[in-house]
Amino acid sequence: MKILVTGGAGFIGSAVVRYIINNTQDSVINVDKLTYAGNLESLVDVKNNGRYIFEKVDICDRIELDRVFNQYQPDAIMHLAAESHVDRSIDGPATFIETNIIGTYTILEAARQYWNQLDETRKLAFRFHHISTDEVYGDLEGTDNLFTETTSYEPSSPYSASKASSDHLVRAWLRTYGLPTIVTNCSNNYGSYHFPEKLIPLIILNSLDGKTLPVYGNGMQIRDWLYVDDHACALYTVVTKGKVGETYNIGGHNEKSNIEVVKTICSLLEELVPNKPNGVEKYQDLITYVTDRPGHDVRYAIDASKIERELGWKPGETFESGIKKTVEWYIHNEKWWSRVLDGSYNRERLGN
Repeated sequence: MKILVTGGAGFIGSAVVRYIINNTQDSVINVDKLTYAGNLESLVDVKNNGRYIFEKVDICDRIELDRVFNQYQPDAIMHLAAESHVDRSIDGPATFIETNIIGTYTILEAARQYWNQLDETRKLAFRFHHISTDEVYGDLEGTDNLFTETTSYEPSSPYSASKASSDHLVRAWLRTYGLPTIVTNCSNNYGSYHFPEKLIPLIILNSLDGKTLPVYGNGMQIRDWLYVDDHACALYTVVTKGKVGETYNIGGHNEKSNIEVVKTICSLLEELVPNKPNGVEKYQDLITYVTDRPGHDVRYAIDASKIERELGWKPGETFESGIKKTVEWYIHNEKWWSRVLDGSYNRERLGN
């Protein structure tokens, strides 16, 4: 297969690209605008592979998308390109509307035009796989209920509202035009190459630098944590085995409160990096509770039984095994994250 991956230089997208190149015989066309969160240094292991191609293209640019479709003739689309940081969506929602809604509409239309001119065999085999988030479902009450594929949408932030909008567009293009689409909604991802503004890498790197570890509110917000390489495997399973028109929830079966995650990281660092920054006696002493963000959902948790039952996928990592691998990766890959923190990774993005 030739798979067009949008947002393939991002955190989850780069994991998907690495998974496909390293574990299959398929080819990847990586389409990425290279925003602040796009980092080609996350793809150094595959960039010289003959089955990998990079195209610096904005998914809102219809002319360029048409060129890419016509030039590479993909068999499937895995659409991951999105603005994804909730805090940024609160401060500046316009970019989220542009990328997540207008961008999704634009690539749907480009894909529809391309798909319409395929022969019948290729039309039947074609897939448009839209990757979304569990945040579209809003907040879960209680401690036992879970998000299922039929949970109603109640997004709380500009980010989740824009992703909910894109989900609806994808399903409408199937219903109205017959474009063979599939939607997946995942829980919180973590792992290597994660942009340092996100909770887990932020806590790791602040700890190593002796900086405060900011925790929103009381830290009791619960998330279901999914190791990013497990997610990449699940996404490939869906695009190759999933049924057109279906939604699949992808979760890690790892519900943890934010404060539990932070304290777990601190405990691991006590073991792995006992020589602390000057003035730090215990990493946990750096924890600082800060004002909660507006509209902060309290609990997300995924029921991932459908994808296991129908497609045979389940996560390979527990939170304990995955978080240790993640902390160790950041300890041993300072070159990658230091270039993100000092902005030097941006040179390629900015054309310097």
